[in-house]
Amino acid sequence: MEQSKIRAWYAYRQGLDGSLAGKSAAEVLGRTGWARSVGGAGPYVTLFSRAGLGREQIDASVEKLEIHELPSARGCTYVLPASDFALGLTVGKSFGGGEMKVAEKLGVTAKEVDKLCEAVIRALEEEPLDPEGLRRATGKAVRNLGAEGQKKGLSTTLPLALGRLQLSGDIRRIPTNGRLDQQRYKYTVWRPNPLRGYKLAAEKAYTELARRYFAWIGPATLAEFQWFSGLGVKAAQAALQPLDLEPLAKGDARLMLPDDRARLEAFKTPKDPHYVLISPIDSIVLLRRSLKDLLDPKDAGREVFVEKGTQPFGLLADLPSHAIVDRGRIVGLWEYDTATRSIAWSAFVKKDRALEDAVARTEQYVREQLGDVRSFGLDSPKSRAPRVAALRKAAAS
Repeated sequence: MEQSKIRAWYAYRQGLDGSLAGKSAAEVLGRTGWARSVGGAGPYVTLFSRAGLGREQIDASVEKLEIHELPSARGCTYVLPASDFALGLTVGKSFGGGEMKVAEKLGVTAKEVDKLCEAVIRALEEEPLDPEGLRRATGKAVRNLGAEGQKKGLSTTLPLALGRLQLSGDIRRIPTNGRLDQQRYKYTVWRPNPLRGYKLAAEKAYTELARRYFAWIGPATLAEFQWFSGLGVKAAQAALQPLDLEPLAKGDARLMLPDDRARLEAFKTPKDPHYVLISPIDSIVLLRRSLKDLLDPKDAGREVFVEKGTQPFGLLADLPSHAIVDRGRIVGLWEYDTATRSIAWSAFVKKDRALEDAVARTEQYVREQLGDVRSFGLDSPKSRAPRVAALRKAAAS
């Protein structure tokens, strides 16, 4: 099967073909996959690129708990639809003990953290609080771990309690200004707890995660699912076994749900371009982390700017900037330039009106609704200035 058809299929399954226009944020995330959140604008770009949703609509969905940011696959934070809250927390639980192992080396005991969790819940029963407010409200239950703790990235015991209580569904965090593209939070009790009445054990929960994964981005390999889920080989194989996945072709490592085979074979690659601007951690890229499959072969050797130099695009595991996609193919890169309030971009294909209109729509969205479009929490206009300059230079050449 031609790779161009598979790329277009990925775009179709990911809703990057215009088919999800007007759908709700929860519907989009349920259909295309959980949106990775790292303090940047990724979730906003994800929902705008697929359904044309404005920031206020998305923020309203967060406020109504139709969607929510919580620790899930690999213990990483994603924005999930309400229908998947319990599943996300369940598959995230086994990845939540890292900080406690560090804390134990600093003399922190499980009993101490248990008492702190109780104190945190009592405080939050009164009102939502930020970390500083919680430190004051819980008093001596929070212990400062000193210089040694700071060296290990754990200055107090409070993060231990907050992490445990989030994974157990007892509390949730709220963006202080209601926006997903920042990292300042208050915490509140979560009633009812989304895990109440959820009966799937971890093993079956991972099978449900796999079922969703292959619906979002199949055909995909076992190794690609492993990366997304964080599972080892045996555990990943056990999760997939009940799904009766089929290889894309004899000897092909890419697997797909049986019901999708006829759909893929009948699928026709659209003749006309459909350009969309996506974030570097968009699901079509992040779920499989196989950029070369989204590149035309002639673009694999294209030199792109990476930090302080350039590298061939086809050798990268992750996008160096935001991307422009057409029917699943990466056809350009972009960044937002706050100085000029415009998008700096470079295309690998001949520019036409449809491409320029797609850039203009996203530029207007960022300028009027987001103000900036950071790739991740530490991204800034200063840090991305070299990328902006490189894109403008490439566009002019």
